[in-house]
Amino acid sequence: MTPDDTVLLDHGAGGRASHAMFSKMILPLFHNDALARQDDGAVYPVPAGRMAFSTDSYVVDPIFFCGGNIGDLAVNGTVNDIAMCGADPLYISVGLIIEEGLPLKDLQTVLQTMADAAARAGVKIVTGDTKVVPRGKADKLFINTSGVGMLFEGVDVSGSRARPGDKIILSGTMADHGIAILTAREGLTFEGDLKTDSAPLNHMVKAVLSSGCEVHVLRDPTRGGVGTTLNEIAGQSGVGMTVFEKDLPVKKQVNGVCELLGFDPLYIANEGKLIAIVPEQHAVQVLDIIRADEFGRDAAIIGEVTDQSVGKVFLQTAIGGRRLVDMLTGEQLPRIC
Repeated sequence: MTPDDTVLLDHGAGGRASHAMFSKMILPLFHNDALARQDDGAVYPVPAGRMAFSTDSYVVDPIFFCGGNIGDLAVNGTVNDIAMCGADPLYISVGLIIEEGLPLKDLQTVLQTMADAAARAGVKIVTGDTKVVPRGKADKLFINTSGVGMLFEGVDVSGSRARPGDKIILSGTMADHGIAILTAREGLTFEGDLKTDSAPLNHMVKAVLSSGCEVHVLRDPTRGGVGTTLNEIAGQSGVGMTVFEKDLPVKKQVNGVCELLGFDPLYIANEGKLIAIVPEQHAVQVLDIIRADEFGRDAAIIGEVTDQSVGKVFLQTAIGGRRLVDMLTGEQLPRIC
């Protein structure tokens, strides 16, 4: 591979170039017994119990941004979706849709970060597919990932299980990912460290669920942000929610960009944060466990579940007011994941 080499239509045709790409670029990075068989699907062992399954597609623009790229974003996103089900992620599939002309060095970088992210999360990429489309028929690279995992014994978390009196915990600062994508896309430069928060949260979740603390809801507030996610949970559970503005964690530089551009951090996407809704008596212990994780140091209790105004979320403002936090309408930042 030379610096000028690019992806050709031949790389997606299933012939010699396709096999060379798999054997030289993909298999060495993701090597495991299931993938090495090169069958049409993966065969793998699973323990007894309940299984969680999730799938997602990633079309983020640009594909490289501060703190990550489309590759580790895709792996972390699927790992987190499985973890939010109360499960331990085990295996992932990867589908690549590549635009003809993508530099092979860029593809190599993305694949390497996917391998690194999978290793960090402790999951195996066991099957996948590659397609190449002509120039102008896609935008550099799209990725689809699916994942499976096994639920922890005795765990039952769902968006329908929030109960009045529960506390709402957010594992860290809001809006980091969406603002990082926006600044990279528009070529904006600001003081401070604006980078994606993309990270695997399965180890954090495992620590919480193995602690003996009761957890009612786990959810990662990606597209639509914290505000939309809480509205979804309130509707599923038939409860109301109050969030306290003074307790919402937002980095100073992120808040500054939002104020400058007219965005509300409550509605900006996150890719390495979770919402945990837990009974009041377990809230402090769960918060401490989350803060002990490298990706949860800025965690905070941000609100509570109520039996008032069912299906609605309200913000208690820092000056003592109260306003409705509605579900996001429209698309603030397209293609952020």
